[in-house]
Amino acid sequence: MSSGGLELPPGDSGHEGGPADAPGGAPGGAPGGVSGGVSGGVPAGVPAGAVSLAPTPAGSVRAGAELDWGADAWSEVRTRAQRAGRAYIWLNLIEQRLRAVVGAVLRPIYEPVHGGDDWVVAAAGPAGQEWVQRAVAVREVSRRKGYLLDPADDNVLSFLTLPQLRELMVQHWPCFEPYFDDRREIELALDELEVTRNVVSRNRALSRAVLEQAERASARLLEVLGGGAGSPGADRLPIDAVEDLVGDRYADVISVHPDRVRLQRQLPAEDLFGGARRLDAIGIGLNLLVQNFSGRRLVRLTEAGCRVRLLFLNPASSAVKRRERELGLRKGELSRSVEMNILHVRRVRAGLRDPSRFEIHVFDETPRFTAYLVEGESSGIAVVQSYLRRARGMEAPVLVLRGGGARGSSRDAEHGLFPTYREEFESIWQDSRPVS
Repeated sequence: MSSGGLELPPGDSGHEGGPADAPGGAPGGAPGGVSGGVSGGVPAGVPAGAVSLAPTPAGSVRAGAELDWGADAWSEVRTRAQRAGRAYIWLNLIEQRLRAVVGAVLRPIYEPVHGGDDWVVAAAGPAGQEWVQRAVAVREVSRRKGYLLDPADDNVLSFLTLPQLRELMVQHWPCFEPYFDDRREIELALDELEVTRNVVSRNRALSRAVLEQAERASARLLEVLGGGAGSPGADRLPIDAVEDLVGDRYADVISVHPDRVRLQRQLPAEDLFGGARRLDAIGIGLNLLVQNFSGRRLVRLTEAGCRVRLLFLNPASSAVKRRERELGLRKGELSRSVEMNILHVRRVRAGLRDPSRFEIHVFDETPRFTAYLVEGESSGIAVVQSYLRRARGMEAPVLVLRGGGARGSSRDAEHGLFPTYREEFESIWQDSRPVS
């Protein structure tokens, strides 16, 4: 037996110091099983195969070595914190929305009979007595310690967790059924969020896949519960929770991409241009539109009511020749590419019933940026790139801006970049020449 009264693992005869049944009951026959020395790296007096409880010799381990975090570790920690923070915002919104829905439906049924906060206890019923009583106790502790800073939270309903709110909803589904079509859809979305809630509440690593799943489930659930900001079809890049909360820090910039390849993974051309009511584009060759959005699709877009204005760099200008030299292209290579793009959009215009809605101009100034300003019925989006001296347009960083809609129009006009590029486009358009 060990000194703590627990039986340690038995020894075997293969260890140094002789068999376990050597005279004296100790390895190597040490009398009494106690010795002040160490033989063969095993403290004397410890039976062979037993766990050594001897302290580690001083100086053998450098203090604090395991506590150091390198650059990779800090990067990983920051990534985890960012993902957890984003997920928490969604979970907070869902919990507040579900709490409001549960209160709006069940309070008029139970409160007239039970009054006060007792209506929550009554709604929970015998199956929920344990967790609802725990919520009551937590509220009382919060009251005594002064944790309740907002009087609006001084009720039992505010202390119920997301799974408990869900349980109330499921137990009383006949009361909720007139307001929601599909109970299964709500339950599936809440199941997906429960995985994220457990990860975030315990500060475990949240993978990108789980975060994206939670964001999709949250957006879908908010829409089902009547708390969404509209369908994604109306806003090609729907405003998400994080942008609503911290968007003012970044004017109207909603995303930044190191190059156009990564942009198109997140925002394909169909999502960018599809459903537009107004499309203004300026650049050298406008490859993002011409090479990624088919001519037939462009015809249908215009026939559906979209007004298009395309502003190309004049392929015969000296600015094109300078750009060719900057990029190390052969003489005339860039100008021929621009000419081909112009010929393509001319054929698109020729196939329209009303060609006046599709205008093509060229400008002769030094190109400073390329911009696609797309406006829908209620929102707008812009993709902007600056021209770098040695990088093609495909390789230049990309800004995605929100603007042009009713939401936040006054803020965007004062602090945003969308109106700045809109003004620059209009200025160059006035000095440009139409293409026949």
